[in-house]
Amino acid sequence: MRVKRGVAAALLAAGLAACAAAPAEKPAGPPPGRIVDTASGRELSPDALLARLGAAEMLLVGEKHDNRQHHQIEVWLARRLAVARPQGSVLLEMLTPSQQPKVDEVKAWLQGDPSVRPSRVRELVAWQSGWPWALYGELAMTLLRAPYPLLAANLDREQMRAYYASRERPQGRASRDPRASSRLEEVIRGEHGGKMDEGMMASMLAAQQQRDRRMAERLLAAPKPAMLIAGAYHALRDVGVPLHLADLAPGRAATVLALAEEGVELGREQADYVWHTAKAGE
Repeated sequence: MRVKRGVAAALLAAGLAACAAAPAEKPAGPPPGRIVDTASGRELSPDALLARLGAAEMLLVGEKHDNRQHHQIEVWLARRLAVARPQGSVLLEMLTPSQQPKVDEVKAWLQGDPSVRPSRVRELVAWQSGWPWALYGELAMTLLRAPYPLLAANLDREQMRAYYASRERPQGRASRDPRASSRLEEVIRGEHGGKMDEGMMASMLAAQQQRDRRMAERLLAAPKPAMLIAGAYHALRDVGVPLHLADLAPGRAATVLALAEEGVELGREQADYVWHTAKAGE
């Protein structure tokens, strides 16, 4: 792979400046929590869940962004699924198209297992400050050092601004279903304290659905089996990416694993499996 001169120099400097290699992956057990199969209502062990997820062509994992246990579960899944069967690719909401060239270059370099500080890798891939590295760093390093592709699933900021201004929503029967739109409006209103005029709601609904449409497109195009990690509302079947998969590729449904704090109730119409954890900070 040909590496750009500026990036190559930065990578070399990073390697020379590193004092120690990244910590070795520990054979840690699964994070704590209660896993429920929503179809039956029965609880599953982490290993039983892993066996079921291993058969999924497309897996959606929905997180609460500020819950550290959710990120620990994602790291555990990434490591264990790759052992259970070949992993085709992983996609992240936290990465944008403009970052993809940097991610590809750094990822290729890391395949040689160089000694480098994670903080330096964060700089080289231009990791966005809105996704705290203290929470996402271990997951990012795990995926960057893995041999399979790591792909951007989000829109760039300029694209989101354009959709916000135009209020253009994706076309499709499932994604335009009034019930789905109403539910998504409830979610948006709840995330913003209930204060939302009609114009702002139309803009935010368009931006949210266009992000979901992009994630669905990227997931369909990604090498399989593929896992997409995103915020919970992007992953849920009644409001997020699955609606757009139904419009773009009928019959190719994804398996949905929702990571939810105790007290959050999710049913079969929203996810296949729910991994309940303690609340953020507990």
